[in-house]
Amino acid sequence: MQDERSQREDGEAQSPSGRGRTDRVHFPGAVNSKFTSDMKFLKASDLPAIPTYRVLDSDGEIVDKTRGPPDVPDEEVLTWYKNMLTEGIAVASAAALTPDDVVFVQYRETGVFQQRGFTLKNFMSQLFANANDNGREETCLFTTRKATPEHTKSRSTSSKYTVKQHAISSPLATQIPQAAGAAYALKIQDLQNPNQSPRVVACYFGEGAASEGDFHAALNIAATRSCPVVFVCRNNGYAISTPTLEQYRGDGIASRGVGYGIDTIRVDGNDVFAVYEGMKEARRRALSDGGRPVLVEAMSYRVSHHSTSDDSFAYRARVEVEDWKRRDNPIIRLRKWLENKGLWNEDMEKETRDQLRQAPSGRRNPPIREAFTDVYEDITEEAQEQMQELKRILQTYPDEYDLRPYKDGINGLDKQ
Repeated sequence: MQDERSQREDGEAQSPSGRGRTDRVHFPGAVNSKFTSDMKFLKASDLPAIPTYRVLDSDGEIVDKTRGPPDVPDEEVLTWYKNMLTEGIAVASAAALTPDDVVFVQYRETGVFQQRGFTLKNFMSQLFANANDNGREETCLFTTRKATPEHTKSRSTSSKYTVKQHAISSPLATQIPQAAGAAYALKIQDLQNPNQSPRVVACYFGEGAASEGDFHAALNIAATRSCPVVFVCRNNGYAISTPTLEQYRGDGIASRGVGYGIDTIRVDGNDVFAVYEGMKEARRRALSDGGRPVLVEAMSYRVSHHSTSDDSFAYRARVEVEDWKRRDNPIIRLRKWLENKGLWNEDMEKETRDQLRQAPSGRRNPPIREAFTDVYEDITEEAQEQMQELKRILQTYPDEYDLRPYKDGINGLDKQ
């Protein structure tokens, strides 16, 4: 009799209808929710803020004296320093990826490209649309000279990295659901071929892009489909001219990851070691248990204007910017760490800066015929007639048109 009562009570305690003495119900829409007779609303202000992981302080010193030094070769850290153009987010996070990982970026991830093999010459060739921007060639990292500036992409192999970096697209946040879909594709491919090296997708965006609907759709599908993707949010305080206080009221972007059931960490984006270690662990988690998404929120401050046409002092105080420059410069922070270890000095700094400021060689413009290519797979008959007419005009009035800057001159209009 006692056994029957115990079994009945145990059964009632686990009944989804909530009958009996059970103190919680496994509702379809809420996992393991506990009943309470205390009506209480959750307030964000009552909850502790998500902490920010840091390894180095602003003076380049290890914060936790009980831990060992960062597990990164000195030569690798020197490469990071030389590749750092802004905050430590891009370079350090890219360093935690493998060549086979797939990358979707936004506008401020120049360091990701550079860390993965893109050179300053590649960048400048794309920006100036010259003949060194190799377009459709299969043997090098490339951008298309007809793309909008800063819409960089890489197509094939350098000496180190493979075809794993997608083009930057203009619409804000569209890369986030694309990354979730790509990660799901990798998951299916890995199930079909379990012997290949495990891969993740890394997706970069700013906190402003996280206000777009694409962000929420992407995180939800990545969570429900268990996609191996690491979302990297670069929270630098401003979405163009909109400060974060006008963008959201919650605890940054990291709190949204928790809401979608995603493993989440917030790191100091001005600390390359914190970013690297956080990203490395995020990648490991993304590949565990058959795949799952992870969100990394990297905190930083946008010192520069949004673009060359933006005057940020119209919406923020100059003293605010100067204070951040002086108080927490990520490049200076890493330089202090290098100097403390005897790996860097002023002479090396000057030599490196001089090398980086040297203009890339070869600024010649591409052949004239490329003005007619890439619209269709093959140049149409109408476009060929226009090319011939252009050639006739150039031959008729040679003194009116200087063709010396163009590769192959007037012959650049001939068929190839």
